[in-house]
Amino acid sequence: MTYNKNPAAVQALTPEQYRVTQRDGTERPFTGEYWDNHEPGIYVDVVSGEPLFASVDKFDSGSGWPSFTKPIEKTNVVEKRDFSHLMIRTEVRSAGADSHLGHLFTDGPRDRGGLRYCINSASLRFIHLDDLEEQGYGEYRTLFTTKEDK
Repeated sequence: MTYNKNPAAVQALTPEQYRVTQRDGTERPFTGEYWDNHEPGIYVDVVSGEPLFASVDKFDSGSGWPSFTKPIEKTNVVEKRDFSHLMIRTEVRSAGADSHLGHLFTDGPRDRGGLRYCINSASLRFIHLDDLEEQGYGEYRTLFTTKEDK
């Protein structure tokens, strides 16, 4: 499947989603829809629908933003150097829609690789595990099966 910037989806963004995804904004901590979401499912780009992160890789970083140890598929995210705010950081963008997602830090759980993808809720749409098939993401159900299930 090819994911691209969808002009109709950009048009339908809320002002906050537009500010974050199209203008490289950052939502305030503890205000986004998904920072405290503990439901099973995947998070996709709000503009393109590109699969980005899975709840099985989500953890509570205490930062107030959804945090993940890794993307579903490394090719779906692009890392760029970010020199804004007098800091050197690594920005994370979606590969298909070029939406600003957030930033990558190296202070994640050591036992899970040490990375923290700190992502704005405004750049994401959550698809619950029960809805994956219906919404065309059925192939990602395998992320939620254990060895005993197989």
